[in-house]
Amino acid sequence: MRVDATMTFLLCVGFFFFLFAVMLLSMAIKIVREYQRLVVFRLGKCVGRRGPGLVLLIPFIETATWVDLRENFLEVPAQTTITKDNASISVDFLIYWKVVDPVASVVQVQNFAGASQGIATTTLRAVIGDILLDDVLAQRERINNSLRTKLDEVTERWGIKVTAVEIREILPPREIQEAMTRQMSAERTRRAVVTEADGKKQAAITVAEGEKQSAILRAEGEKQARILNAQGYALALETIFNAAKGVDAKTMSLQYLDTLKALGASPATKYIFPMEFTNLLKPFIGYAVESGEGKEK
Repeated sequence: MRVDATMTFLLCVGFFFFLFAVMLLSMAIKIVREYQRLVVFRLGKCVGRRGPGLVLLIPFIETATWVDLRENFLEVPAQTTITKDNASISVDFLIYWKVVDPVASVVQVQNFAGASQGIATTTLRAVIGDILLDDVLAQRERINNSLRTKLDEVTERWGIKVTAVEIREILPPREIQEAMTRQMSAERTRRAVVTEADGKKQAAITVAEGEKQSAILRAEGEKQARILNAQGYALALETIFNAAKGVDAKTMSLQYLDTLKALGASPATKYIFPMEFTNLLKPFIGYAVESGEGKEK
């Protein structure tokens, strides 16, 4: 019985030492991921950061605080602010931040989220208070940049980098929303009227250009027709002139005789002969005289 009691005691002591060794190892060995860091305190004094990888600590002497280096966000609830022209609006936004100095983020600030939210609220009121309502609604990017710059100046001493500030929603009072709706409707109507007027103007210009081109083409066609007619007349006159050069006096006399024959058949009692008619008949008179003399011989 005495041996069994001794064995039981030794087993209990061994198990206790085993648990104690496991606890010491768990306190001494830390595996730090790539996006994590350990801020180590030795007897209450900060001795720096460690990681990533395998980190060994002195149990009961060194303690560590885990710090996440990944980018995180802080949601700031809707805040009521007053613009430069005394319009009350509600704004809520997000703050994106990341730890750049793990030691400062642990030593310099206790509750970064609460401190950042308080600074963000006061900074938002200061920024919005210097801007008119129309500019607040139209210049979100400018407000985002102003908020980010001012917040970053404050959080820099905490080892925190504010990477971005994004306004999610801006809600003006109902009466201002109704006035904005009416303004947008009037602006759309004005744009529609301007667009319609521009369309009619462009259509009138197009029609005028078409008529102008048509008139030019019509004038060009008439000009070409006159040129072709003149060329045709000139060619006809030239042909007549060339034919007239080959006509002798006998041919012309025969033509006159045919004309006299036609005149004789007409019922007219008076005839007018040109002076050149006698000259044209001289060859025929000569031929008649020659024929009479030949018969007398």
